[in-house]
This record gives sequence, C-alpha cells and structure tokens, in this order.
Amino acid sequence: MELPEDFYIFQCDTIKKERQLFLNVLITDPPVSIRTHKIKLMSDWIDKSDVPWNDHGHYLDTRPSFTLDPNFHAGAYYVQEASSMFLEYAVKSCIDLSRPNKVLDLCAAPGGKSTLLNGLLSEDSLLVCNEVIKSRINPLKQNLAKWGYPNYLICNHECEDFENLKGYFDLVVVDAPCSGEGLFRKDKKAIKEWSIDNVQLCTSRQKRILKGAMDLVKPGGTLIYSTCTYNTSENESNIKWISSLDLFEGIQLNVNEDWKIEEQKFEGSYGYQFFPHKVKGEGFFISCFRKKQIGESAQFKKIKPFAKSISKAELMIISPWIKNHEKYFFFKNDLEEIKAIPQELKYDVDILKTYIKRMSTGLNIGTIKKNGLIPHHDLALSLIVNNDIPNIELTKTEALLFLKKETFKPSTDQIGWHLVKYQNLNLGWVKVLKNRLNNYLPTSWRIRMDLPSN
Repeated sequence: MELPEDFYIFQCDTIKKERQLFLNVLITDPPVSIRTHKIKLMSDWIDKSDVPWNDHGHYLDTRPSFTLDPNFHAGAYYVQEASSMFLEYAVKSCIDLSRPNKVLDLCAAPGGKSTLLNGLLSEDSLLVCNEVIKSRINPLKQNLAKWGYPNYLICNHECEDFENLKGYFDLVVVDAPCSGEGLFRKDKKAIKEWSIDNVQLCTSRQKRILKGAMDLVKPGGTLIYSTCTYNTSENESNIKWISSLDLFEGIQLNVNEDWKIEEQKFEGSYGYQFFPHKVKGEGFFISCFRKKQIGESAQFKKIKPFAKSISKAELMIISPWIKNHEKYFFFKNDLEEIKAIPQELKYDVDILKTYIKRMSTGLNIGTIKKNGLIPHHDLALSLIVNNDIPNIELTKTEALLFLKKETFKPSTDQIGWHLVKYQNLNLGWVKVLKNRLNNYLPTSWRIRMDLPSN
C-alpha cells in the first residue's frame, strides 16, 4: 500500500523504523470485534476470542451481517474497534467506579465510548454525552437507547458552551476529531483525505477542545485524551502542551507487556500507542491525566427545577410498566412525552438544564392517550422496563420481519400491548388486536436491506 510521502514527516520513531512492517499490515483485513452488554446476555458466539484489555470485548473470526442479527438490534453488543476498547482499562485505572461520578464524553458520536462508559459507571452516576455535529446526534441517541441505561443525557454543543460548568466533572473524555491515520486499513478514503494541512488543522482544533475540557475537570478529577492517529503533532505535542500548563499530572498505566501496546514517555506524562502491526486492532492513542488540587469545584446558586413531576393519575398509569418506579423522577417534555431520570440525579439535571440548552433529557417512557400509555421504543430496550408485561418470543424469521417493520402472525390471542423478544432480549412493541398485529417499531429503526429468502 502506498501512503503519501508527507505522511512520514510527523510520524513517531516506531512508524519510521518499522515502515515496511506497518505497510504490510495495512493490506490485510482489519480484525472484527464486538463489546457485549454485561446485562443483556445472549448466546455465546462460536467463533470468538477475548480482547485482553476489555472484560466484555471479543474478536470474531469472521464478519457476520450484524444488520441481520436481532441480538444487535436488542443492544446485546456494540460493534467496536478493539484498540478503542482500551478506554475501559484506562477508566478503571484512573477513577473509583464504586462511587457516584459525573462524566462528560465531549466528542461522543456515534456512541462507542459513551456506551462503554455507561456500562462501567455506577447507577447513581451521571453521563453527559455531547456531540457538536447535529447530524450525528440521532445515531448517538439510538446506540445509547439500545444500551438501555437511564442515567445519561445527550447534548449538542461546542466545548466553549460548557464554560459555566468549570470544575464540575469527575471525568472528562476527549476522543478528539483527528486526521484518521488509524483508519487507513479499513477506510481507504481516509488515505486520500490525509494531508499535512489537515493534520495541522486537527492539531489546532484538538488544542481548542482540550483547553475547554481541562477547565471542566474538578480538582483531583481525570482527563482522558485519545485519537485514532500515530503522528507526534496530534499526540505527543498536545500531551506535552497539557503538561506545560502545570494544571495536570500524567497518569502512568500498568499495561501488560504481552498486549504489545507501546508506552511513550513525554515530559511529565505518558501516552499509549496502538500499532496495527503489533496489536490485534487499529491505530489508536490514549493519555490520562489527574488534575492537581488547583482551583475550586463548581458552585451553583439559584438553580431552578427544570420540570414538574407528572400527576398522580399519570403515575398510576405508567407505574406498572416500570421496574422500581419509585426510583425515578417522571416529567413531560414539550411533545407531552413522559421521560424518566433517576431520582438521585434530579439536582444535577437541574444544574445542567440551567446552563446547557440543546439537551435531550431522560429516558422516553411514552405518551398517555385515553387513560392508557402508548409506550416508546426506548422503554422496550431499557433496563427499567417491567419484565412482567406480556411478551411474545419470536423466531429469528419473525424477529427480522418485525425489525423490517413488516407483519407476522402473533403466537397469542391476548389482546393488548406486548414486548416482542428474541432469545429473551427485548426488541420492541407490538399491539395485538382482534384480527391483526400492529408493529410499533419506529420507521427510522427498521432494516432496509432485503431479508434472506430462507
């Protein structure tokens, strides 16, 4: 594979010294990996092996059609590049996950790192998932909905828009927009789009994002920075720049030598570089920092409640649909949809809604009409839906028909709402009527490819 000769100008010594080994691996197929849900359990994959730095990461011997796997639509796993799963090991090494944490994923879409964080954090922690590009918000929403946890918020802002939340977060993760060198093997377009000008543009943008991110970390809190690049401009120079400000100290991770991850030592900081000719994964870089006890944690005054609770009558209608409904604060949005957030996060959401305007708040429960609930798809995929609701177990053929938003004959005569399941995993809602079945899968979620004839 030919790369632009300019590509080697900013490269670290490893790329320069092992140029041919690096080039040789770029003409091979990238490994296929998934990260499984720790609660939504599915039947084991026959052809898998473990990603060593992630408790739920697995390599697959072949790439199946994920679109035609109902487990994928149920949120039983996320298709994620193995190197980037190292975030789990980094987070576990840096923060106490047994206590409540306020976490910001500043560059969140499409949701790989957000769902990973959501599965790691305690249920009384708050995860704020921000994405600056509006068109990427819907994929982020869908992936977090599949993962099923109720303790996250999604917002659409530049990092500067968080300035009123200085010193608020225990952990800020910046998986920064980059020149995409680590994508060369699986995305040939990334090679054509690469240029020195783009590297310099990315480096400048990364520093701007990092400058805002550093302010948001509370004293003693953690900042994690990552890219899918190899070059010293986007990695080493940015890390040295953070250290030069004397606000953070680098965190050295205890990385197993057998993993073949290259530790890079800079001035008071450490970087961990993944090379595709050394690890079973793509190009990736990550560095972790602890904020010194400088400045103050965020203080807030005159915070007003962002919403009123629903009425007792409305709570009576929805409570049978929710496990442990007393643990949640229920409210309505402008569309009259009922949303839920954990009660213990109510004050934090009040704070965030005061200062962050473009924010999607709460798990969508549904809409009340004629004294009954029309349940939302997010509720079906959530971990808080009441499993005592009537359900229909589908065959794989039926599950795919449901996911294509087509009809099939129900295996029940019981009229009313039902959860449809595949291998005991929730896929969505149907309403069984006297002579037909209504499929309530959102149109935007449906499978668009043709189903196999068998």
